[in-house]
This record gives sequence, C-alpha cells and structure tokens, in this order.
Amino acid sequence: MIVYIGRLSVALGIIVSLITISTGIGSKKAIEDRISNFSGDISVRSTRSNSSYNSSVLDTKGLDTKQILSLEGVAGLQSYASVSGILRTENNFAGVILKGVGKDFDKERFQPFMISGSIPDYNEDGYNNEIILSEKIANDLSLKASDSIVAIFSKEDQKPIYRKFIIKGIYKTDIKLVDDLYMIGDINHVRKVMNMTDKEVGGLDIFLKDTDDIDSVFSQIEKYIGYKNYAEKVTEKYPQILDWVNIFNQNISLIITIMLLVVVINIVMVLLILIIERTNSIGLLKTFGASNGQIRSIFINYTLMIMIPGLLAGNVIGIGLLLIQKYTGIIKLDPENYFISTVPVDLNPLYIISVSVGIFIVSGIAMILPSYLISKISPVKSIKYS
Repeated sequence: MIVYIGRLSVALGIIVSLITISTGIGSKKAIEDRISNFSGDISVRSTRSNSSYNSSVLDTKGLDTKQILSLEGVAGLQSYASVSGILRTENNFAGVILKGVGKDFDKERFQPFMISGSIPDYNEDGYNNEIILSEKIANDLSLKASDSIVAIFSKEDQKPIYRKFIIKGIYKTDIKLVDDLYMIGDINHVRKVMNMTDKEVGGLDIFLKDTDDIDSVFSQIEKYIGYKNYAEKVTEKYPQILDWVNIFNQNISLIITIMLLVVVINIVMVLLILIIERTNSIGLLKTFGASNGQIRSIFINYTLMIMIPGLLAGNVIGIGLLLIQKYTGIIKLDPENYFISTVPVDLNPLYIISVSVGIFIVSGIAMILPSYLISKISPVKSIKYS
C-alpha cells in the first residue's frame, strides 16, 4: 500500500507541475503576443508626444526605417497616427481612439483578432470610411458589422469635426485596455483632423521575430530613430500587463517549489516507513554478511519502483489533460480579469522533460539521507526484538 501511495504522490506532483508550467507560460505568451500583435513589440513616437492619445508628428530627421527593417530581429513595422474622439448613436455614446493605419498595415497579423466582417484595404488613396470596431464598443452601442456610425473629433480653438464611418469588421483582443478604447481606420482621416501632411505619421509599430530578444533589438533600434523621437517597449507602454505577467512568473515558481517539497517529503517518508517495516529483514541480511551498500541498493530499487511508474502515469495524465484543453478550450476565463478568454497551453517538450528530470534528481538526492539509516541498524538488536 505504501508503494502505491508513493506512486500517487509522484504522479500528482508531475500533473500539477506540468499544468502549472504549461498554462502559466502559455498565458504569459498569449497575453504578450496579443498586445504585441496589436501595438507592436516596440513603438517609436515623437519626443513632443504627451500623455494624450493624439499623436504628435514623428520627426523624420535621423529616422531610417530601412535600417530598422534590416535588423536581424525585426519582422516588420507599420506606421500609424491616432486621435481621440466620440462615437455617437441616437441612444448612446462612447469615447474612442481612432488608430489610423495605412498601406503598410499588417492585415495578416491582425486577422486572428477578427470575429466578424473583414479587414478593409487602407491604401492611403483618398479617404476610406470603413473602420474596424472592437466587440466591446460595438456591444455598448448596439452596433454590428455593416452598420454606420458618426464620430466626433475636436481640437482646441476649432469646431468639432464630424465623420460618418461604416463598420467593416468587429475585432476582439480580450485585452481590456485595447478593447475599451481602440477602433482601426484610415490614417488619412487622422491626418486631416490633426492637420498632418499626406506623408506624416504619428508613430511606428515595430514587430519582432522573437519577443524574448526585445532588450537586444531595442538598443539597436534606438540608433536609427533620430534624436527627436524615442522608442518604447510594449511592456513600458502597458505597465499593468507587465505586472500581471510577473504574477505568472511568481506563481509558477511558488507552485513548482511547493510540489517539489511535497514529492520529496513523501518519497523520504515512504523510504523511512519501508526501512522501519523491514528492520528485522535488514538485521537478518547483515547477519548473513550483506553490506550496508547492498542493502541500501535494495531500498533504492524500491524507490525506483515508486518513482518510474509515478513519473510515467503523471506525464500521461498531465499531458493528456493539457492536450484536451489545448484543442477544445474547455476551461474559460474572464477576460476582464485575465486578459484572455480561455486557458492557453504551451506544450514545450523542454519544460515537460525538465519537470520529470528535476523531480527525479531532487528525489534521488533526498533518498540518500534516509538510506544511511540502514548502517545504524544493529543486527543483534533488530533480531532480538523481532
């Protein structure tokens, strides 16, 4: 019975560790990817920009987009300009930010966010009145794809500017900071409102091939943006999301540490119980001339009989549960609190192997101390009190 309890302990430790790591890292990557695909991993803005959502014109002196695109870690970039405004219907209104994009808009990167309608073509040829609205704003205003909506923009010392837009598509990122505010439209509308020329932009969204390289690529990008502009990492642009991602890292480390301790304590307790139960047998074996090392190897084999089946069962069940979640998304989350609507799974073979190897090694080291108790058992006393 004690062997089966030990196997169950190891299996549960593996299952919980796999689920914690895979969902924790999966959630972290999903949140980072979503915000990066919407706003870029690195943004370039004018130093004249203030805390408002209205773009200042990006200074072109010293700005070399070709050099930025040629950097090894850069996957692409797109220009934009933004302006704040109000969407108004007969019964309701909502404050929004019109993020104007142009012909370099990465439609393929934005496509996963679309839940209805389609992405317009923004060719910067005249004024395209088609916009992409977030599901949150659309629901608040009781709008759907193909509906029309009036937007009002204002600037100091100017009359309000009215624009009528057609909702071409509805998007959803599950990130409250984005879905509550942004709509996508033609950059020429923003240029008109902000008195920009047809060549001026408000900023650049730079996408990286690997977000893990952001620190090294960031320093290279700063060389080609000009001294009147500045670069900003997406984690600096949305510090609330960075704080949330850091919570995942802390939780993963805490849970893995706890599970390691639980598994190690259980293995040690199992080994101690086995040694106590077999005290008489140990005494007999020593009487027949068995060395401490030979007897210790018997109990190590016992422990292997616990560890190996437990590891196998834990991996099969743990990976099975993760695969079910990965392909069905059966467990949902509230995007208001978690920035994602389903629990994402990252099945990285390196993490899976590391969990099993780590638990096996730590448990193996922990077995050394109780196994040395065998050398303290006296053959005479163990047989005398049997």
